[in-house]
Amino acid sequence: MPAGRLRHRIDIQARQDVQDPDTGEMVPSWATVWPAVPASIEPLSAREFIAAQATQSQVVARITLRFREGLDASMRIIHKGTVYNIAGLLPDKDSGLEYFTIPVSQGVNQG
Repeated sequence: MPAGRLRHRIDIQARQDVQDPDTGEMVPSWATVWPAVPASIEPLSAREFIAAQATQSQVVARITLRFREGLDASMRIIHKGTVYNIAGLLPDKDSGLEYFTIPVSQGVNQG
């Protein structure tokens, strides 16, 4: 994958539960696992968006990044203050270890 395609910088966050010091209650929060990851963000075209509505009504873009061990669909992606929820991870067709294509939905993910 050419490095020039990966011109965006994203943060990948994972959900974690943190104990509230006052109540002792476990409160969900997000922690950045990988900051400033090089990626490509491509909004879906109108045709792709209509086709995606059949199965994934909220999918608005596709993000491509190099393979990362430990990345999973329970995480979320932040780019310039916009929260993207991961709809799935699609590994490359050759080895499955070069890059991921990630369909994402947009919106606040509180966990």
